[in-house]
Amino acid sequence: MNRLGGATSPYLRQHADNPVHWQEWGADALAEAADRDVPILLSIGYASCHWCHVMAHESFEDLATAEQMNAGFVCVKVDREERPDLDAVYMNATVAMTGQGGWPMTCFLTPDGAPFYCGTYYPKAPRGGMPSFTQLLTAITDTWCNRREDVDKAADQVTEALRAQATGLPDAEFAVVPELLDKAVPAIAADEDRRHGGFGGAPKFPPSALLEGLLRHWERTGEQAVFDLVERTAEAMARGGIYDQLRGGFARYAVDNAWLIPHFEKMLYDNALLLRAYAHLARRVPATPLESLPHRVTRETVEFLLADLGTAEGGFASALDADTHLEPDGPGVEGATYVWTPGELIGELGPLDGVWAAEAFGVTTGGNFEQGTSVLTRRSDPVDAEQAARFDRLRARLSEIRARRPQPARDDKVVTAWNGMAITALAEAGAALAEPAWIAAAARCGRFLLDVHLVGGRLRRASLDGVVGAPPGVLEDYAWCVTGLLALYQATGEPEWLAAAQLVLDTAITHFADPDHPGSWFDTADDAETLVARPRDPIDGATPSGTSVLAEALLTAAAVAEPDRAIRYRELADHTLARGAVLLARAPRTAGHWLAVAEASVRGPIQVAIAATENSSAATELLAAARLAAPGGSVVLAAPPDTAPLLADRPLVSGAPAAYVCRGSVCDLPRTDPTDLTTALRR
Repeated sequence: MNRLGGATSPYLRQHADNPVHWQEWGADALAEAADRDVPILLSIGYASCHWCHVMAHESFEDLATAEQMNAGFVCVKVDREERPDLDAVYMNATVAMTGQGGWPMTCFLTPDGAPFYCGTYYPKAPRGGMPSFTQLLTAITDTWCNRREDVDKAADQVTEALRAQATGLPDAEFAVVPELLDKAVPAIAADEDRRHGGFGGAPKFPPSALLEGLLRHWERTGEQAVFDLVERTAEAMARGGIYDQLRGGFARYAVDNAWLIPHFEKMLYDNALLLRAYAHLARRVPATPLESLPHRVTRETVEFLLADLGTAEGGFASALDADTHLEPDGPGVEGATYVWTPGELIGELGPLDGVWAAEAFGVTTGGNFEQGTSVLTRRSDPVDAEQAARFDRLRARLSEIRARRPQPARDDKVVTAWNGMAITALAEAGAALAEPAWIAAAARCGRFLLDVHLVGGRLRRASLDGVVGAPPGVLEDYAWCVTGLLALYQATGEPEWLAAAQLVLDTAITHFADPDHPGSWFDTADDAETLVARPRDPIDGATPSGTSVLAEALLTAAAVAEPDRAIRYRELADHTLARGAVLLARAPRTAGHWLAVAEASVRGPIQVAIAATENSSAATELLAAARLAAPGGSVVLAAPPDTAPLLADRPLVSGAPAAYVCRGSVCDLPRTDPTDLTTALRR
């Protein structure tokens, strides 16, 4: 056993019995490298990463390779999901040196942490112009021992470049006004893949933040072409193999451009963000006799989150692995759990149902995956209730059969930011679509974060089996936690969620703000470990940047806080959005969440304060109408008059519940009829 056996990260524990003398990142590792005068070999990955497992099996489990690693290096293993700060710094270095990044990430550092050579996966034997891992180790050791000045020069150059990248966005180069957004959206739409949906080519990632931003833009402008773009992409993903047609939930990305073949790992963050977008879309599609596609995908994604990622403590696990191990000590096989042949379907379901299911799920004799197997797709929906009942029966039966196969491993680590995303999506979807059980699941998760992850007023990044780890929370942890707590406050009306959100938000403002540039934020706290550069990345990627999410948290908090706090939060939100405007103007594809927040901002955001009486059916009807009709990013709250800041001086009307609709500081007359309220919100 090396020093990873007691780690809170399942990924690190996977390497605990390697012959490599792995240790976690920390002062002890840096000191050992200095004492031994050897480089640090930093390997960064995550539990559900396919190529991380391949490199581990080929190299880290090999005795001869491990001996070379131990003799020439201090070997440090990092879970990128637990330490996003380290991952960000050294990923920037890897991209700067090689032009691309990915995991596993392999970096060689001086004892003070400065990178001088970086790459990703290295094979056991040379291939495709790539050296073997042991050849690389030999070359690094030779350079370290015989050309130290080259090492120092490279480290200095990379470190200087990393620090230059962390300067933040310029202030107020563009104004956050409707005209800016009206120019950004056509630029985004121009990159659409009109044939397959989504943006760009293979590999194709779900554009969850962009979908949310585009939906909010359509709600403001009524541009049908924008709504059609969202529908095309949402339907293409839901009908392809990237979506699990049996148990719900999305894989991390498709390896092709048609959403057909997934990279089979399933991440909590993807599914939480997509749940938010699909639930938003579900509110905007006409009712049909059978369940619409957005409603179905919303429901099935919630079921996946609760059944497959829910933890005993009330949180949500990070991911399901990309690989399935058919034998306990055998290699991982991508897709083994999920793929089918026509013969398997007929053998399990009988000839009539088997042939019908093969046609319904796109399973052919030639297959669409490896060795004649097929990833399930769903190119059309049942046309009547009888077909729907048959489809649901066979889907449930195949799900039961699949559950008897070997299953991918689960990374049980509970990450604060990703659970904040899940809380937000579940609370918003449950409120909008009248599903109280979803709100209850969000509340259980919110209580878990506050009870376990909030330690001494500060957030920790992750926990395992209810035990919180040491790494501190980063900006996205605070921002998503606040966003989720504010969603719970609106969904439940319970003031303790608002109090907790304000506590966490005020802490974030204290520790993550750039004191010299209002509206600019660092990704790590002012008292966090000092790295070679203090990371600050405002660009939205697979997940929204911490800065753009904090802008949402500030904007929402300003709408529900008491006046003094509201003014402070709104000023910070405006400063932050003013800096993000440059991304919307120059690179809008990288600013999906910025677009969503900006769309809410230019509309006020819209606030619906419902002065309610307890157990009032009229208030319930007003609240349901507001939740269904209010544009994304709106604030909707029902409470007795004067019991919440948003309800101050907003009384009942003639003794009846009333809805007050405000856009910024401009308010309509109170509405007491749900139909009138719906009309007011959709104008």
